[in-house]
Amino acid sequence: MIRVLQEFDLTVVMQIWLTTNIRAHDFIPKEYWTDNYKTVKNILPQAEVYVYEDNHTKQINGFIGLTNDYIAGIFIKHTAQSKGIGKQLLDFVKERKPKLSLHVYEKNMRAVKFYQREQFIIQSENIEKVTNEKELKMVWNK
Repeated sequence: MIRVLQEFDLTVVMQIWLTTNIRAHDFIPKEYWTDNYKTVKNILPQAEVYVYEDNHTKQINGFIGLTNDYIAGIFIKHTAQSKGIGKQLLDFVKERKPKLSLHVYEKNMRAVKFYQREQFIIQSENIEKVTNEKELKMVWNK
């Protein structure tokens, strides 16, 4: 089931955010994510966030966060990856938005391939100043 983030979901969602970022971005020091944890936890409730809750276990297995038509990220619990949850969250948002954009690290090839498979096109490249890593801006239009 996909539903809007509730305040009581925040601890679980933030744990998914932290562990997923550390695992997916092993080319960035772990401290980058831990240092940004509190900031993200404070701003996340102000974003448009949808969680994927397992119908049987009632556990949150992933979420997608947006600001207007910008996807700040799709995060899926490691044990729930490759089960179609990310696609379901993205499809849910695609039904509600005429266009979407996002940034993804070029070295996160799994994510780049996922978004390309979902009809996102690379629009531009840049170096993120904080991490000094190449980022791709990807866009999708209905």
